[in-house]
Amino acid sequence: METIRFRSVLPLVFEHQPDVESEVWNQDVTFEKGRLYLLEADSGKGKSTFCSYVVGFRHDYKGSVLFDDRDVVSFSTSDWVRMRLSHVSHLFQELRLFPELTAMENVEIKNKLTGFKSRKEIEEWFERVGIADKMESRVGLMSFGQQQRVAMIRALVQPFDFILVDEPISHLDDANSSVMADLLMEESRRQGAGVITTSIGKHMDLKYDHVLKL
Repeated sequence: METIRFRSVLPLVFEHQPDVESEVWNQDVTFEKGRLYLLEADSGKGKSTFCSYVVGFRHDYKGSVLFDDRDVVSFSTSDWVRMRLSHVSHLFQELRLFPELTAMENVEIKNKLTGFKSRKEIEEWFERVGIADKMESRVGLMSFGQQQRVAMIRALVQPFDFILVDEPISHLDDANSSVMADLLMEESRRQGAGVITTSIGKHMDLKYDHVLKL
């Protein structure tokens, strides 16, 4: 997949608001593979909604979302499964980890579906983000910042053309934020993927190709 296009997309919740000012909503915007994007937004302006539209979790909008030239309204359940496993990855703002499982088990659940990374590679990533000693700890006992790093690793253990990163560093200091950014960009460049991050303020210090106001 080379492009994600939002053509006159407007969440239905904003439909009766005449003063919606956005460089994404109600516009014609194309996100290209291999490019780096930052979507800046105030709280309640639709960051997580945008991500949910891209991964097909929500469809409550006017307009069209197109992958290359195909409107996603035509996608079957199997089409979406294929997209989420092989083309679009997503680091959720709320993380969506299993608290009763260990950090490694949370990552392995996805990696067993994709078969994308070796155990050694995953362990090296845990070491890089500073939580190697937490691999066998239950996620529910970890801090939110540690959980964010587990979720980032999980998001990367698959092939993708685009990765969505929703508020990735809200509970991280600058040093850990930098490590996560390096890991994200290293794997994204290796795959030639597009990166779309969202932020309501603090964001990863990256060389963005495009910054858009949501």
